[in-house]
Amino acid sequence: MLAVGQTVSRLIKLCRVNNPALDVTELRAALDGVVSGIEVVEATGSTNADLTAASAAGAPDRTVLVAELQNTGRGRLGRQWTSPPRVGLTFSVLLRPTEVPPHRLGWLPLLAGLSLLRTVRQLTSVDAALKWPNDLLVGPRGAKCAGLLAEVAGPGAVVLGIGLNVRTRAEELPEGVNATSLLAEGADLRRTDLLVALLRRLLADEAAWRAAAGDPEAVGLREDYRAACATIGSPVRIEQPGGTSTVATAVDVDTDGRLVIRDATGATRPVAAGDVVHLRAIP
Repeated sequence: MLAVGQTVSRLIKLCRVNNPALDVTELRAALDGVVSGIEVVEATGSTNADLTAASAAGAPDRTVLVAELQNTGRGRLGRQWTSPPRVGLTFSVLLRPTEVPPHRLGWLPLLAGLSLLRTVRQLTSVDAALKWPNDLLVGPRGAKCAGLLAEVAGPGAVVLGIGLNVRTRAEELPEGVNATSLLAEGADLRRTDLLVALLRRLLADEAAWRAAAGDPEAVGLREDYRAACATIGSPVRIEQPGGTSTVATAVDVDTDGRLVIRDATGATRPVAAGDVVHLRAIP
């Protein structure tokens, strides 16, 4: 039986044949003045965890860490995010938006999801939309192509982790879940180009939001998010921590970025956390 380290090494060697590594020299040149630093590692447990530790050690604002393979990555609600090596983009960005009051930081993951959507729409012709709060859905099935996890990394610091399926072949996608990749939907992109475009878009959007002290109305963030979010107007099931669930209609996002739902009685209320299932997507 192979040890975990041997298994990871074998996966990386197999993927080297058809999937070139990200070019860190090219990334640094293209992102000079955009990021404070960017590193690419062959494998790690979690880029979010690594950057959180780096934040505590004083890493500067806009530090980026990219992993060709992440073997203990987490999504929202503690779910694992896995992908074969060298086919996706798995990275984290350390942000220190000290100009933004704490009560507005909840908009940061929604902003990042919108930046991701804008980049995919800019570079491809695939149908794309967001599922609240920040899952990227693409293709005619509205399948998940990316997810994002934001975590506090100390006073005034947030780590944004993004996992995007870029060049995963259809047969490599997990069975039993509605997942896809850009390549599986017909978009053949070079990962280095995509990462440069995404980081430029994300950090430009975040800079404008930061300059407005995090006010989502001042930068049109709430309006743009509403237009991009496929959840709004859909019947949904909200699965919340503790095993409870609610069937309702999603009608809006409020000024704090929470999903506003209307239940069968006509009453509305905001939801700050929970897994959203679009009921139209269930066969």
